[in-house]
Amino acid sequence: MPRINLLPWREEQRQTRKKEFLIAIGAAVLLGGAMIYASKLTVQSWVSNQQARNSLLKSEIAELDKQIEEILGLENQKERLLARMEIIEELQRSRPEIVHLFDELVQTLPEGVFLNEVKQSGRRVEIKGAAQSSTRVSALMRNIDKSDWLRDPGLDVVETVEEGQSRNSQFTVNAQQVSLNDDDEEETLE
Repeated sequence: MPRINLLPWREEQRQTRKKEFLIAIGAAVLLGGAMIYASKLTVQSWVSNQQARNSLLKSEIAELDKQIEEILGLENQKERLLARMEIIEELQRSRPEIVHLFDELVQTLPEGVFLNEVKQSGRRVEIKGAAQSSTRVSALMRNIDKSDWLRDPGLDVVETVEEGQSRNSQFTVNAQQVSLNDDDEEETLE
Protein backbone atom coordinates (compact mmCIF):
# COMPACT_ATOMS: atom_id res chain seq x y z
CA MET A 1 0.00 0.00 0.00
CA PRO A 2 1.33 3.28 -0.86
CA ARG A 3 1.78 5.83 1.77
CA ILE A 4 -0.01 9.14 1.24
CA ASN A 5 0.77 12.01 3.43
CA LEU A 6 -2.46 13.82 4.17
CA LEU A 7 -1.05 16.08 6.87
CA PRO A 8 -0.50 19.20 4.79
CA TRP A 9 -4.02 18.91 3.38
CA ARG A 10 -5.45 18.58 6.90
CA GLU A 11 -3.22 21.36 8.10
CA GLU A 12 -4.49 23.59 5.32
CA GLN A 13 -8.05 22.60 6.12
CA ARG A 14 -7.45 23.45 9.78
CA GLN A 15 -5.96 26.79 8.81
CA THR A 16 -8.90 27.49 6.52
CA ARG A 17 -11.40 26.56 9.22
CA LYS A 18 -9.47 28.63 11.73
CA LYS A 19 -9.56 31.64 9.38
CA GLU A 20 -13.25 31.09 8.72
CA PHE A 21 -13.85 30.79 12.46
CA LEU A 22 -11.91 34.00 13.15
CA ILE A 23 -13.77 35.74 10.32
CA ALA A 24 -17.09 34.48 11.76
CA ILE A 25 -16.07 35.66 15.24
CA GLY A 26 -15.00 39.01 13.81
CA ALA A 27 -18.22 39.28 11.84
CA ALA A 28 -20.24 38.32 14.94
CA VAL A 29 -18.35 40.90 17.02
CA LEU A 30 -18.90 43.53 14.30
CA LEU A 31 -22.53 42.53 13.94
CA GLY A 32 -22.96 42.58 17.73
CA GLY A 33 -21.24 45.97 17.92
CA ALA A 34 -23.44 47.27 15.11
CA MET A 35 -26.53 45.96 16.88
CA ILE A 36 -25.43 47.53 20.16
CA TYR A 37 -24.70 50.82 18.39
CA ALA A 38 -28.06 50.68 16.58
CA SER A 39 -29.90 49.90 19.82
CA LYS A 40 -28.00 52.71 21.55
CA LEU A 41 -29.05 55.11 18.79
CA THR A 42 -32.64 53.88 19.03
CA VAL A 43 -32.73 54.31 22.81
CA GLN A 44 -31.14 57.74 22.50
CA SER A 45 -33.77 58.77 19.95
CA TRP A 46 -36.50 57.47 22.29
CA VAL A 47 -34.98 59.39 25.20
CA SER A 48 -34.63 62.58 23.15
CA ASN A 49 -38.22 62.23 21.91
CA GLN A 50 -39.44 61.70 25.47
CA GLN A 51 -37.41 64.67 26.69
CA ALA A 52 -38.92 66.79 23.92
CA ARG A 53 -42.39 65.64 25.00
CA ASN A 54 -41.54 66.35 28.64
CA SER A 55 -40.31 69.85 27.82
CA LEU A 56 -43.47 70.46 25.78
CA LEU A 57 -45.59 69.24 28.69
CA LYS A 58 -43.64 71.43 31.12
CA SER A 59 -44.16 74.49 28.95
CA GLU A 60 -47.88 73.70 28.61
CA ILE A 61 -48.14 73.12 32.36
CA ALA A 62 -46.41 76.45 32.99
CA GLU A 63 -48.93 78.18 30.69
CA LEU A 64 -51.81 76.42 32.46
CA ASP A 65 -50.39 77.45 35.84
CA LYS A 66 -50.32 81.07 34.64
CA GLN A 67 -53.92 80.73 33.48
CA ILE A 68 -54.91 79.19 36.82
CA GLU A 69 -53.26 82.10 38.64
CA GLU A 70 -55.15 84.52 36.40
CA ILE A 71 -58.39 82.66 37.10
CA LEU A 72 -57.75 82.72 40.84
CA GLY A 73 -56.96 86.42 40.62
CA LEU A 74 -60.17 86.99 38.69
CA GLU A 75 -62.13 84.94 41.24
CA ASN A 76 -60.65 87.00 44.09
CA GLN A 77 -61.45 90.18 42.21
CA LYS A 78 -64.98 88.88 41.59
CA GLU A 79 -65.43 88.12 45.30
CA ARG A 80 -64.18 91.60 46.22
CA LEU A 81 -66.52 93.19 43.68
CA LEU A 82 -69.45 91.11 44.92
CA ALA A 83 -68.66 92.14 48.49
CA ARG A 84 -68.54 95.78 47.41
CA MET A 85 -71.81 95.40 45.54
CA GLU A 86 -73.40 93.81 48.60
CA ILE A 87 -72.19 96.69 50.80
CA ILE A 88 -73.49 99.23 48.28
CA GLU A 89 -76.85 97.45 48.11
CA GLU A 90 -77.01 97.38 51.91
CA LEU A 91 -76.23 101.10 52.02
CA GLN A 92 -78.86 101.78 49.37
CA ARG A 93 -81.45 99.80 51.34
CA SER A 94 -80.52 101.46 54.64
CA ARG A 95 -80.32 104.99 53.23
CA PRO A 96 -83.84 106.03 54.33
CA GLU A 97 -83.44 104.28 57.70
CA ILE A 98 -81.25 107.00 59.21
CA VAL A 99 -83.90 109.57 58.32
CA HIS A 100 -86.54 107.41 60.01
CA LEU A 101 -84.23 106.95 63.00
CA PHE A 102 -83.80 110.69 63.56
CA ASP A 103 -87.48 111.29 62.98
CA GLU A 104 -88.32 108.56 65.48
CA LEU A 105 -85.89 109.99 68.03
CA VAL A 106 -87.68 113.33 67.81
CA GLN A 107 -91.09 111.68 68.19
CA THR A 108 -90.06 109.51 71.15
CA LEU A 109 -88.39 112.36 73.02
CA PRO A 110 -90.62 113.44 75.90
CA GLU A 111 -90.73 117.00 77.15
CA GLY A 112 -87.87 117.85 79.49
CA VAL A 113 -85.37 115.42 77.90
CA PHE A 114 -82.39 116.72 75.95
CA LEU A 115 -80.03 114.61 73.87
CA ASN A 116 -76.29 115.27 73.99
CA GLU A 117 -75.03 112.43 71.82
CA VAL A 118 -76.43 109.73 69.54
CA LYS A 119 -74.02 107.04 68.40
CA GLN A 120 -74.79 104.09 66.15
CA SER A 121 -72.74 100.90 65.82
CA GLY A 122 -74.34 98.53 63.35
CA ARG A 123 -77.96 98.28 64.53
CA ARG A 124 -77.17 99.34 68.11
CA VAL A 125 -78.01 102.95 68.93
CA GLU A 126 -76.54 104.59 72.03
CA ILE A 127 -78.38 107.69 73.24
CA LYS A 128 -76.79 110.00 75.82
CA GLY A 129 -78.56 112.97 77.24
CA ALA A 130 -79.99 114.82 80.21
CA ALA A 131 -83.49 114.84 81.64
CA GLN A 132 -85.21 116.95 84.26
CA SER A 133 -86.01 113.79 86.21
CA SER A 134 -85.51 110.03 86.03
CA THR A 135 -89.23 109.57 85.32
CA ARG A 136 -88.75 111.40 82.05
CA VAL A 137 -85.96 108.90 81.21
CA SER A 138 -88.38 106.04 81.85
CA ALA A 139 -90.96 107.81 79.63
CA LEU A 140 -88.31 107.96 76.91
CA MET A 141 -87.70 104.22 77.28
CA ARG A 142 -91.45 103.49 77.09
CA ASN A 143 -91.71 105.61 73.95
CA ILE A 144 -88.76 103.76 72.41
CA ASP A 145 -90.41 100.44 73.24
CA LYS A 146 -93.60 101.54 71.42
CA SER A 147 -91.63 102.87 68.47
CA ASP A 148 -91.79 101.35 64.98
CA TRP A 149 -88.11 102.04 64.24
CA LEU A 150 -86.50 101.31 67.63
CA ARG A 151 -86.85 98.34 69.96
CA ASP A 152 -85.32 96.70 73.05
CA PRO A 153 -84.46 99.82 75.06
CA GLY A 154 -81.93 99.27 77.81
CA LEU A 155 -80.78 101.73 80.43
CA ASP A 156 -77.05 101.76 81.07
CA VAL A 157 -76.51 104.75 83.34
CA VAL A 158 -78.66 107.28 85.20
CA GLU A 159 -76.87 109.82 87.37
CA THR A 160 -78.38 112.75 89.15
CA VAL A 161 -76.19 115.79 88.66
CA GLU A 162 -76.75 119.15 90.31
CA GLU A 163 -76.00 122.08 88.07
CA GLY A 164 -76.51 125.28 89.97
CA GLN A 165 -80.05 125.33 91.36
CA SER A 166 -81.40 122.58 89.08
CA ARG A 167 -80.96 118.84 89.27
CA ASN A 168 -80.65 116.89 86.06
CA SER A 169 -80.47 113.17 85.39
CA GLN A 170 -77.64 112.26 83.01
CA PHE A 171 -78.52 109.02 81.20
CA THR A 172 -77.30 106.53 78.64
CA VAL A 173 -79.92 104.41 76.86
CA ASN A 174 -79.24 101.68 74.31
CA ALA A 175 -81.74 100.50 71.71
CA GLN A 176 -81.80 98.40 68.57
CA GLN A 177 -82.71 100.02 65.27
CA VAL A 178 -85.40 98.17 63.34
CA SER A 179 -84.54 97.77 59.68
CA LEU A 180 -86.87 97.49 56.73
CA ASN A 181 -84.90 94.36 55.87
CA ASP A 182 -85.63 92.87 59.32
CA ASP A 183 -89.37 93.29 58.67
CA ASP A 184 -89.00 91.68 55.25
CA GLU A 185 -87.09 88.74 56.73
CA GLU A 186 -89.70 88.25 59.47
CA GLU A 187 -92.48 88.24 56.88
CA THR A 188 -90.66 85.62 54.77
CA LEU A 189 -90.07 83.45 57.84
CA GLU A 190 -93.78 83.53 58.75
